[in-house]
Amino acid sequence: MDHQGAMQLLDQIRRNMESCIYGKKEEIAWMLTALLAGGHVLIEDVPGTGKTQMVKALALSVGGVFHRIQCNPDLLPTDITGVSIYHPKQEQFVFRPGPVMANLLLADEINRATTKTQSALLEAMEERRVSVDGETYVLPQPFMLFATQNPIDFEGTYSLPEAQLDRFLMKIKLGYPDEISEKRLVLEPSASRAAESLTAVASVEDIAHMQKLAESIHLDNSVADYLISLIRGTRKHPSVLLGASPRAAVALASAAKAYAFLQHRAFVIPDDVKAMTHLVLNHRLHLRSEARMQGITTVNILQDVLRNLPVPVGMER
Repeated sequence: MDHQGAMQLLDQIRRNMESCIYGKKEEIAWMLTALLAGGHVLIEDVPGTGKTQMVKALALSVGGVFHRIQCNPDLLPTDITGVSIYHPKQEQFVFRPGPVMANLLLADEINRATTKTQSALLEAMEERRVSVDGETYVLPQPFMLFATQNPIDFEGTYSLPEAQLDRFLMKIKLGYPDEISEKRLVLEPSASRAAESLTAVASVEDIAHMQKLAESIHLDNSVADYLISLIRGTRKHPSVLLGASPRAAVALASAAKAYAFLQHRAFVIPDDVKAMTHLVLNHRLHLRSEARMQGITTVNILQDVLRNLPVPVGMER
């Protein structure tokens, strides 16, 4: 598959998703960017905004193995990774894989799972493998985790640890649909179930190949310097207690390449970095308590850093 074939396939996936997810073209583009970058996504928003439907639409469009976990305080780590069970006839332990053995895994309301259960996802997210009873099992490739959480429901929830937040490529907020799209949902009651009837327009092999193409997108030294200056700028900002990590720099470069690929370009420009900055870095910054008391947000910090960062000469768009 060449670049043109990949673009056509991406357009098919996009149209497939837009046929049942109304008024979310930009958000669908973000999801496809994460897919191309092979990164995990945290989707945070209030109930009823289509978080689960969005992931289902993507999963059904690209084929492969899709599993869903409904997180709750009773969920055990082995409910995710799998468990070894003794088989009397074979006189040995047999591994029964958990839902993590999938190409796309949806962890619904991840902040309702206990911290111990959340930590079971860390190895899977970073290493693409799980360890059960001393044995290591490799996850299917490609593997992506999509997690949803409700930002306003605090009862019975557990905050995601910083180490886990840093492993999400991006954090997305869907928001409410526009008036026309919301009216369409009301007039077409079946629209909320339309994702269930989607058919795959691509295979996991296609996705793996497109990920390699996106990874090969050219990142010029000047743009790399711009990206690193942005990352280091978050660490030096007086309102920031903990800035973006080296992992965040790698994630931003990967997302910028994938976004450039999605825009039909063979190279990254500063605008690609800017477009991905808030999605990739917002959840990775930790502000000083006095800054939070003053109402300063991570969005304000990133806007401030970007505003004071010179754009590479000859690369500005």
